[in-house]
Amino acid sequence: MSRLVECVPNFSEGNNKEVIDAIGKAISQTEGCMLLDVEAGPSTNRTVYTFVGTPEDVIEGALNAARTAFQLIDMAKHKGEHPRMGALDVCPFIPVRNVAMEECIHSANVFGKCLAEELHVPVYLYGEAALKESRRSLPAIRAGEYEALPEKLKKDEWIPDFGSATFVPRWGATVTGARKFLIAYNVNLLCTKELAHRIALNVREQGRGEDQPGRLKQVQGMGWYLDEENIAQVSTNLLDFETTPLYMVYEEVCSDAKELNLPVVGSQLVGLVPKKAMLDAAEFYINKENLFILEEDHKVRLVINRLGLDSLSPFNPKERIIENMVQDNKERGSLTSLPLRAFVQNVGARSAAPGGGSVSAAMASLGAALGCMVGLMTYGKRQFEELDSVMRQLIPPFHQAMNELVVMVDTDSSAFSSYMDAMKLPKNTPEEKERRAVAMQLGLKEAIGVPFSLAEKVHSLWPVLKKMAQQGNLACKSDIQVAAKALEAGVFGAYFNVVTNLKDITDESFKQQVHGKLSHFLEDAKKSAAFVLEQLERRTL
Repeated sequence: MSRLVECVPNFSEGNNKEVIDAIGKAISQTEGCMLLDVEAGPSTNRTVYTFVGTPEDVIEGALNAARTAFQLIDMAKHKGEHPRMGALDVCPFIPVRNVAMEECIHSANVFGKCLAEELHVPVYLYGEAALKESRRSLPAIRAGEYEALPEKLKKDEWIPDFGSATFVPRWGATVTGARKFLIAYNVNLLCTKELAHRIALNVREQGRGEDQPGRLKQVQGMGWYLDEENIAQVSTNLLDFETTPLYMVYEEVCSDAKELNLPVVGSQLVGLVPKKAMLDAAEFYINKENLFILEEDHKVRLVINRLGLDSLSPFNPKERIIENMVQDNKERGSLTSLPLRAFVQNVGARSAAPGGGSVSAAMASLGAALGCMVGLMTYGKRQFEELDSVMRQLIPPFHQAMNELVVMVDTDSSAFSSYMDAMKLPKNTPEEKERRAVAMQLGLKEAIGVPFSLAEKVHSLWPVLKKMAQQGNLACKSDIQVAAKALEAGVFGAYFNVVTNLKDITDESFKQQVHGKLSHFLEDAKKSAAFVLEQLERRTL
């Protein structure tokens, strides 16, 4: 799944388990689709499905889910807290990895056209795929909801983008489109629905209307009551979590609740959340409280605690953070997921990969890990108390490099895939030979990029390692020595891997530029490693 699109269809059924399971099965049994999450809400009478795949696969997965829902859901009988206008109410396509927004717009158009033609239902386009500015907003299209559709469809301004303007009682209408990653986030309050809605009007961008806008950009919101939990919620959609982060919504709701003397009792994420949204929230609380946390899973745990994300149900990061879900699947069979013995045996097998490039990355990542370890063996100890602020500066670069370099163990092995694919291109005509030659050159440059990045990353660590050698816990002297030689060896390996492939590059300017920088990285590695060893010897005097 190198090209990854997320699809998040919302179906108007949150109570009938057989229907919910049947729709989920239709998605999961679609080849190339990975169903990541199913979030059913009894009060809202709505289920949100999250799945990923290639652009082509997710279109088919969404169509299969719609076909199933068409047989099982009757909108004429539907009641629920959440605004809705159709059995498949909304079906957005979201770029996740190596996919441009334009491709998701195309996916929405293909899906909408196929849905309308096959099921004979009205379909509207919204978000980035909207053909009219008035239809860009989902609430604008959904105004009046299902009950208003019979009259709405008679108006020229609401002629569907796909399908006829005929009311289909069992189905209603569907909205599809393309958008950035949306986070459905609810803050829990012990109060009435009306008070929760009052706060929602204060924080959402729309506010109470044009004359009274709310405080938070790119945020939709409303208040409702969850009968099954006996609490009210300020229910929000974060349309762009980088414009208005998760923590900001929580803090703003808490601020309003405090003024009204209302208790906030945690919050709830519906569906999946991008890792960055969680880490951004972690950084906010780390800075606010002057904390020192390195590990991503610790940062996530901090956010779960500060936002009370486990107040209604357990919050398992492996099942709720989208990158964790995809990564778990991706890592099966990766070199870094192997036990050490198996990795060594793979290196020693009669195969070109994994080879020197992967081993260089492994050595460099271990060197960075040792630097991190020495910092942690110094930080927080009473005898080195005066160095705590220094270690807070030195440890994070090693920790970050350790994680970045270990990824290169796998990426180095796969770096030649573009080159090998280019080698297989036809070469029967002069034009085909030219295309093949260009593709091979691009493939070689891509392959060189991984070891070059390794050398560049290690180059940035030498100033930090020098300071660690001068001030780190001397009981870890041998660890710093090993770190220096492991990092130096990683750069040597990167240098030889690049030079080996550089000879086949025809772009002389590129060759000179890369070789010049790499030679500098190598010389600096030799001198810096020697300097670190010398500093350590002096500290024993």
